Amino acid sequence: MTYIIAEPCVDLKDSACVDVCPVDCIYGMDDETERMLYISPEECIDCAACEPVCPVTAIFAEDDVPAQWKNWIPINYEWFKDKDATRAKVNQLKAPA
Repeated sequence: MTYIIAEPCVDLKDSACVDVCPVDCIYGMDDETERMLYISPEECIDCAACEPVCPVTAIFAEDDVPAQWKNWIPINYEWFKDKDATRAKVNQLKAPA
């Protein structure tokens, strides 16, 4: 299991979660083309340090992602395989402001 970042993170990208992650598994902060952050499923150690510090409650254990944001689970996985396709999906799910 890993932690998932959902829709509330889009266009916010607050770094509180990045700052507390003991294994540096949260990506997207340094890339201006990204609208949100992503947690590496390969690197996440399920420590939950990121979850309580998220100011918009966008981070969930994979099994606990609310129903309205279940479609963000595959997006978190896909970003590590195809960033361009993932950016397109993020734009489909939440149009740029």
